[in-house]
Amino acid sequence: MLLHIKMNPCTLPTPVPDADGDQRWFSIHRRFISDCREKDPDVIFLGDCIFEALQDSETWNKYFAPLHCLNFSIRDDCTENILWRIENGVLDNVNPKIVVLHVGTNNIKNSAREVAEGVLENVSKIREKLPLAYIILPSLLPRGQQPNKLREKNVCINKLVIEMTKGLHRVQTVSIDKGLVQSDGSISHHDMFDYKNLTNTGANKILEPLYDLLSQILYENEPDPYLSQSD
Repeated sequence: MLLHIKMNPCTLPTPVPDADGDQRWFSIHRRFISDCREKDPDVIFLGDCIFEALQDSETWNKYFAPLHCLNFSIRDDCTENILWRIENGVLDNVNPKIVVLHVGTNNIKNSAREVAEGVLENVSKIREKLPLAYIILPSLLPRGQQPNKLREKNVCINKLVIEMTKGLHRVQTVSIDKGLVQSDGSISHHDMFDYKNLTNTGANKILEPLYDLLSQILYENEPDPYLSQSD
């Protein structure tokens, strides 16, 4: 009798299909690899649209540029796409003190557990590449103007990731999802212009805890456990 074991697609390194035929995703990936050879960052952001949209913004320049950060985020990346990038050189020839990983909100077809397992696989691959680096996992943000299933799933993913990373050395979660949902359950376009990605107003509202944690690791070497959301 043959056993059919279903593989979790979120944990299988996969490049983004070149649907437009212009190789942009691969070009961006190669540029990131080149940046690794030419620069010496203290912090690398590996992520999706949430952090890609911050590049060169007021918020980025205020909080993160002074920390010697490189932003290796690509808009539509899912967990499996960042896995592919890690396995294909995006963290080679570089030795950051911190990697900030934010991924999962684009895995809309996968279950919360599949996505959380994909996040954990990324953590494992980062650790293989950078044994001494801190790995920081900001929470996935709420999405959609009104309450919806994807928003609920992101909440579930956040809880699973906290559970699955407890006790891992130099791996911390940090909550950045507070303050975006209003009392009536809605999200304002002043905070998320498309109800998924942050405006400068929204980013300024929620990213201070991440900045505080990065600063403490960089300048005091040991993070304050009270800055990490572990429950």
